[in-house]
Amino acid sequence: MNRTARTNDRYSRSAGSSGSGRGGYRSGGPNRSGTGRSGGSGRRPAALQGEFALPVTHTPALPPAETFAELDMPPALLAALSAEGMSAPFPIQAATLPNSLAGRDVLGRGRTGSGKTLAFGLALLARTAGQRAEPRQPLALVLVPTRELAQQVTDALTPYARSLKLRLATVVGGMSIGRQSSALRGGAEVVVATPGRLKDLIERGDCRLNQVGITVLDEADQMADMGFMPQVTALLDQVRPEGQRMLFSATLDRNVDLLVRRYLTDPVVHSVDPSAGAVTTMEHHVLHVHGADKHATTTEIAAREGRSIMFLDTKHAVDSLTKHLLNSGVRAAALHGGKSQPQRTRTLAQFKTGHVTVLVATNVAARGIHVDNLDLVVNVDPPSDHKDYLHRGGRTARAGESGSVVTLVLPNQRRTMNRLMADAGITPQTTQVRSGEAELSRITGAQAPSGTPVTIAAPVVERTKRSGSSTRGRRSRPAQARRAAGSARTATPTARQTSSAPAA
Repeated sequence: MNRTARTNDRYSRSAGSSGSGRGGYRSGGPNRSGTGRSGGSGRRPAALQGEFALPVTHTPALPPAETFAELDMPPALLAALSAEGMSAPFPIQAATLPNSLAGRDVLGRGRTGSGKTLAFGLALLARTAGQRAEPRQPLALVLVPTRELAQQVTDALTPYARSLKLRLATVVGGMSIGRQSSALRGGAEVVVATPGRLKDLIERGDCRLNQVGITVLDEADQMADMGFMPQVTALLDQVRPEGQRMLFSATLDRNVDLLVRRYLTDPVVHSVDPSAGAVTTMEHHVLHVHGADKHATTTEIAAREGRSIMFLDTKHAVDSLTKHLLNSGVRAAALHGGKSQPQRTRTLAQFKTGHVTVLVATNVAARGIHVDNLDLVVNVDPPSDHKDYLHRGGRTARAGESGSVVTLVLPNQRRTMNRLMADAGITPQTTQVRSGEAELSRITGAQAPSGTPVTIAAPVVERTKRSGSSTRGRRSRPAQARRAAGSARTATPTARQTSSAPAA
């Protein structure tokens, strides 16, 4: 098929043309007739403010699943779910898995923490099980906007990929492209990638997408916001035209509409959260502060018990606040785009273990970071729009947990913040606060810092274990003399991989 004609031809193909070579756990795809194109003659559901109308589904969706056991998945995958303590699916998983396992295209609208990673991941793995990828030719692709999200998706899918003996490779910028090339040359059934690095590897001849039968776009709205749309569409135009597409996004704006109309056929549409305000376990507070008191207020909030993420606009502001907090006795660490990927990975590990209690970050951390039991997000600098607010706040109140989002607002920022909250569909609790007052402590747990400076060991860059690429086929770099002597050893797959499922 001429790939350039896909936007028209895909809607006229039949179910009989969509075989993926997958045996066993596939129960067939939808009838991809001419009515399959999004935006057909049916009545379109009403759109939320700032979002496009959801596409019409012409083929009825299968009923939701109440348990994983009733789903058409390999026994090894069900056993892995049980071993991970997963018994009942989250709503987005229950609604979409019966359909995605049957080969349907899926459009999922759900905030971060709703369980969407396994919603697409389990179907992708189950439908790829039993197949073996040729060198440089993955069978399934997950596209994500950031390195952090790629690592999160990889970590979430690794135990399940391992149970099915599927090889998982992570392809992101900021890491060794040579190691990633090696992983792809060795063969990987599933690739989790950011668009830019995957494009580079394709141009090098290290990857071809012509065998990809299942494609997932996660956080599609952020990919559009970050300017990745041309790269994303170029990549989607290279995968198998009859393949399955799953698109997940926290918001559905006009940029995402382009992807839906062009690449999804008769999709099952599922929306977990009709608006950010629907998350009943999340509290939203706008704290009015005066400029002269904002620094002290921020410090007292940071000194609270438990872990917090604080968002600021610039790398310089992040570094400055982090230094101040450390000098005040708060175990803080900085996370922004100026840090190398290994440094960012280690900082996140320190935060997850509690060695660091306050993560001071730019928007680089607004997506793709999952930390259990994180109950406070602080916008020290208010976000620029309601989508940024949504994704910053998505670090807390995940998967049914409770949490609060607190935004510090100066007098000259109040009008803009009111508009932002209205656009987000949120009615926050607004309070005038000052440092040292009981009301600030009641809302945030703020307290006076110890005043005793603390030191956090700088993240160590591990050169022999890099997350973000498969470790298969890796050799340590011997000394020049040993290379000259000529080592006869042959690299073998490692038993443990930092960010990909083992081939065993």
